[in-house]
Amino acid sequence: MTDPSRRLRYRAGARDVRDALLGLVPTAVALLVASWLVEGFELAPWWAAIVLAAATGVVDAVARPLLRLLAGKAGAVMALTVGLVVQLLVLWVAVLIVPGASMSGVGAFLGTFFVVAIILAVTRWLLGVNDSSYLVSDLIRRGRRRHPTDSGDDTEGVVVVQIDGMPYPVLRFGVLSGDLPTLARWVRSGSHDMTQWWARVPSTTPASQAALLHGTNDGICAFRWYDKELGRLVVTNRPADAALVESRLSDGRGLLAGGGVSVSNMFSGDAATSLMVMSRVSGTQGLGPGRAYLRFFASPFVFARALVLTVGEMIKELYQGRQQRLRGVEPRIRRHGSYVALRGATNAVLRDLNVALVAEHMMAGAPVIYVDFVDYDEIAHHAGVARAESLAALRGVDRVLSTLEQVAAAAPRRYRFVVLSDHGQSQGATFLQLTGRTLEAAVRERIGATPSATVDETQAVEAWGPVNAMLTQVLSVTRTTSQWSARREQQAGGAGMVLGPRHDLSAIGRPELVVAGSGNLGLVWFPRLPGRVPWRTLEREFPGLVPGLLTEPGIGFVVVDSERGPLAIGPAGVHVLTDAVIEGTDPLVPFGPRAAADLARVAAMSTAPDIIVHSTFDERTGEVHAFEELVGCHGGLGGWQNRAALVHPADWPLDDDLLDRSVDGEAVLYGADLVHRQLVRWLERCGVRAKPDES
Repeated sequence: MTDPSRRLRYRAGARDVRDALLGLVPTAVALLVASWLVEGFELAPWWAAIVLAAATGVVDAVARPLLRLLAGKAGAVMALTVGLVVQLLVLWVAVLIVPGASMSGVGAFLGTFFVVAIILAVTRWLLGVNDSSYLVSDLIRRGRRRHPTDSGDDTEGVVVVQIDGMPYPVLRFGVLSGDLPTLARWVRSGSHDMTQWWARVPSTTPASQAALLHGTNDGICAFRWYDKELGRLVVTNRPADAALVESRLSDGRGLLAGGGVSVSNMFSGDAATSLMVMSRVSGTQGLGPGRAYLRFFASPFVFARALVLTVGEMIKELYQGRQQRLRGVEPRIRRHGSYVALRGATNAVLRDLNVALVAEHMMAGAPVIYVDFVDYDEIAHHAGVARAESLAALRGVDRVLSTLEQVAAAAPRRYRFVVLSDHGQSQGATFLQLTGRTLEAAVRERIGATPSATVDETQAVEAWGPVNAMLTQVLSVTRTTSQWSARREQQAGGAGMVLGPRHDLSAIGRPELVVAGSGNLGLVWFPRLPGRVPWRTLEREFPGLVPGLLTEPGIGFVVVDSERGPLAIGPAGVHVLTDAVIEGTDPLVPFGPRAAADLARVAAMSTAPDIIVHSTFDERTGEVHAFEELVGCHGGLGGWQNRAALVHPADWPLDDDLLDRSVDGEAVLYGADLVHRQLVRWLERCGVRAKPDES
């Protein structure tokens, strides 16, 4: 009788041949076409293209160990730099050793690279090949040979994939519609369950991810805030500020402690290895170990193909934005400028780089990996929550899950997958579209502040965070929101990138007013007034401010401090948040029964603004109104922004003692900190993480 393990190896070998041909033949065809189109590159006879494609792979395999050694000693920046040069050198060496191939001039090399990249991208699209599978196909083949699936090793590992900003209703629709075939297969097969959890105010990435990775988000009142003690703005997608926030929250036992890997996140989760993590970019770790980047930056045609796809994504964005205008889609915003490049980077280069990094560490046997894909969140901000292009971004991440599933089948550990979002997202016309002016202008007008004494932080900057992390050390300077925020900080009398308290905490040199936007949550500070400014002081100093704001279209209520505790004040009533006393018409009714607890928690933070301004919520359409110029937003309450998603193995049930049933009997994990506790328990039960009494 034939040994089952021999049959398994035979099947794996046949699959390896098939995968190799799927990589070799399109590359050979692309090289042949390039020889017709690129002046200075010649292949004769035609079959020299097949030999050249094979030789390129061989030279790459020979060069890779040397590059790994160099990258391990020199770090990520050297890996990025040398890797790009090596891509050209691999082709050059292959041309030298293949009879019938010749190339003259640097222009011919570059032209060949990009022609091949374009043809490969089109070919894979026509064949329906997974967007990212080409990145890891050789890794999977080697893994199958090294780690046969019948090896008897039942050591488990966990990969947590965060789909940034995906609301649970959109996930459910994607599973039912077929837009998310991988997740649909997991759910329908019974291997995974999907549920929703409540993302508390502020429903933003820094708040949710801090709690998901470190178990707490105390002090994070929004995406950015004015810290009166520091005397400056804290902006969480700046590396130094992210490091400051993490230092305040971390206890050394984050979700990824004990050998975990954090990829493309805002915080590290106390991981042993951090790659493109915002809080670690400015420290000694930088972008992370250089070896991890070689698959992406040194493999022939990989980076060139990513650049081609980036340009394609930018062209697609320009077309889709124009189609919205022609069809009269409402609500919508102008989709232009730096966002076009940003979409290309997040949906092509960054996505592929994340896949390569995660796959490398899966094959290395990392116990737990947490990665954030920002594709959907970025497009939904500008196109809309359930618009066609936003759903297409989700389909791209679903294909990534399929690729990682293939990697898991060849990895040394038996990996389990958890997929979650950090918050949801809501939609609506912006406050500027409703009123013709910004929130900063509305506040400034009612207190008589001059523009020179005011800092306006209602521009949309959140999405640049992941790209900043990738570029900060690559370019040595990030000419995006880091410099922009630093300039605004100087206007605010801030301390630039310097962490720690200012020497001069007096009112001299501070702005009179700071206004920030965090989705449909507006925040107002008076930096020259010490501490949290109470309602009586606001009435005395700025008597027309709160009544005036409540007459503005799109503003539903404000939250201020008082001797009775925080008050939610609406146009026709007041809700005392701490003791549920309501006078007149309750302004929180449209926002649901969890609104008061969410707002009371934020109002109690030491970083809370002097005034929280919240938009209205249209219960008919589910629309809110952002104080930033974003058609899709999150940060406050209303719509789908608090309805985050969680997909987990079916044999890992939610623990009953962590579930909140206080609202309509619905059992949900209430807050990212409880999701963290559930994740930790799962990791402990499957042996990935030591229990406290075992550490």
